[in-house]
Amino acid sequence: MAYTKDDFKQLVTDIQSQDWYKNPIGFGIAKVDRGQLNKDKILQATYPVANWEENYGSAAVLLNALKHSGVEVDTSKSELVCEINDKFLEKCIESFRPYIPEAKGEEHKNVQVISTLASLPIDSGLTADNFKVVFLFEDAPAQSAETVYLKLYALSLGKAKLRTLNLDGAFGKLENCAWVGNQPIELDWLRENEIALKLSGKYPTIDMVDKFPRFLGHVIPADNTRILESSKVRFGAQLAAGTTVMPGASYINFNAGTEGAVMVEGRISSSAKVGAGSDVGGGASILGVLSGTDGVPVTIGENTLLGANSCTGTAIGDGCIIDAGVTILPGTKITLSEKAVEQLKQINPDKEIKTVMKGMDFQGVNGVHFRVNSTTGQTVAMRSTREVKLNKDLH
Repeated sequence: MAYTKDDFKQLVTDIQSQDWYKNPIGFGIAKVDRGQLNKDKILQATYPVANWEENYGSAAVLLNALKHSGVEVDTSKSELVCEINDKFLEKCIESFRPYIPEAKGEEHKNVQVISTLASLPIDSGLTADNFKVVFLFEDAPAQSAETVYLKLYALSLGKAKLRTLNLDGAFGKLENCAWVGNQPIELDWLRENEIALKLSGKYPTIDMVDKFPRFLGHVIPADNTRILESSKVRFGAQLAAGTTVMPGASYINFNAGTEGAVMVEGRISSSAKVGAGSDVGGGASILGVLSGTDGVPVTIGENTLLGANSCTGTAIGDGCIIDAGVTILPGTKITLSEKAVEQLKQINPDKEIKTVMKGMDFQGVNGVHFRVNSTTGQTVAMRSTREVKLNKDLH
């Protein structure tokens, strides 16, 4: 009797109806890089497919295959991280059988992962302990490097919105590594083998030392997204289609990024996000929650220009301009003329606009031009009369 797609759907229904089963928030099979000296250290987890609030049928098959392979499956905790074995793969292949012939390109990617693993040649050098199947059942602080990576994938792939995931303790679960391209190297191994490596001419050319890999080491961006220097975007950042990240003073940290086509020539610190059509000028700095924002994540509105070497530590609305070199922090005292107050009230009728305000008071206020009076040195605000527009050919 042939095993059909209807049989597969019934299998999934049967698994999901069992008391032990729980749909995960995210899941996937990861290739893990272990420490060269300490094999218990997970230096990196690479997910060819990172599922996030999707593909629950595949999740059911993978969890069921774990049970059949002799693994104790506990879905009552926040996460489950297991090594895979041959019995696990055999059960997955058996369950996915109706979909294997059509699992190509963009179709049935989880099936492609299983099929590829099952067909790895014996001499590939990869063994069962190089792979983990990972499930996240609630968005609690991560208990493992594998689940930290799964959350970073969810952010960088745009499957989870910026600032929505619990990343508490994430740094503590990641190892500080020397990185040669996409390959992490345990620092203790380098120290132990330093003399032999240098005398033999095999000491690696280290690109960086960090707990996070680079964005481009794990994510293929949209066709119209440009990153001119790979070191400028950290894994866990989120780049909307059409974003351009220039070399030089630009940088985008994890859990930060863009919400539309944006020109980035400055720094977008952790937890900061920038709206569509905006321009972060050369050397401009959007501060993170630990550096001058009173702990409040900064949001930059749409079609807003941050001039070269400006600094922003508070939310800025749509259609705004901060002149080059100007700093707007939550407590920055800003003066407005009576004319500017009236003009800004016209386009922001629900906001309180006064002749003296602080930077934090401009949250959600649109159409503001911030500058410094060259005679008095005062920071002033007025109605912006210039439209910020990105070059469509570049974005």
